[in-house]
Amino acid sequence: MENTASDKVFSFFNYFFLTIIALLVVYPLIFIVSASLSNPIHVLNGEIWFWPKGLNFEAYKKLFSNHDIINGFLNTVKYTVVGTAINVVLTIMAAYPLSRKDFVGRNVIMGIFVFTMFFSGGLIPSYLLIKSLGMIDTFWVMVIPNAVSIFNIIIMRTFFQTTIPLELQEAAMIDGAGNTRILLKIVLPLSMPVIAVMILFYAVAHWNSYFTALIYLQNKELFPLQLILREILIQNQASDMVKSTSESFLKQQMSVEGLKYAVLIFANLPMLILYPFLQRYFVKGFLVGSIKG
Repeated sequence: MENTASDKVFSFFNYFFLTIIALLVVYPLIFIVSASLSNPIHVLNGEIWFWPKGLNFEAYKKLFSNHDIINGFLNTVKYTVVGTAINVVLTIMAAYPLSRKDFVGRNVIMGIFVFTMFFSGGLIPSYLLIKSLGMIDTFWVMVIPNAVSIFNIIIMRTFFQTTIPLELQEAAMIDGAGNTRILLKIVLPLSMPVIAVMILFYAVAHWNSYFTALIYLQNKELFPLQLILREILIQNQASDMVKSTSESFLKQQMSVEGLKYAVLIFANLPMLILYPFLQRYFVKGFLVGSIKG
């Protein structure tokens, strides 16, 4: 079927606006990469628009030689890996029974879960609770208090209800399989799209988390990378990292400027690498789990 004039006009504006949006999304990333590789004096003078000027790797040398940044990166990796594993396991353990029609009281339990989405104890009671549990300034304060998301439980429960055939589970029960075996051998292998979505959601949340660390951590050795980045970008503490008696104030500011952009690249690169591997599952798992039912 040949496109009409109105179809061609519609397609033109579609491509035009999508191109503009793509440029708005991609350009900041290009600018940050260029600024991190440029001579800081060009960055301070606002001369960087697209390509790097005065190719310079000094910021990356300072980044990889700085103990706080490297330690923060390793801490964030540990929080993300352990936290995401706990999140996904607990989400599956909650979502699967709630998806079963033969689970007595599932609607009441789901109602209690949903209630916590809208009402919480607040920051001070939460702090007092975590303090009474002895988790202040520990590794576990970064992974246990936010161990499960009710929103993600709803997505996974809906996926189980709408995608995994009930007849398949009943046939397995007739053959003598228990709930645990059904979950491990039938439900989970068929649920890889939504599991990939959960991994992505939880991993990104852990990787970008800084508020929990800001409230509950005092030991700098436990700080995640995002908290170190916050100190650099907001509290202007990068000057302490590059300070030297032989450097002029201007040179210090130049080093700080380059370090800011280098740390931004360093902090976001792992998530940019992870996303393409999970992208093929992302749309399918998210839409099926959230729209159907």
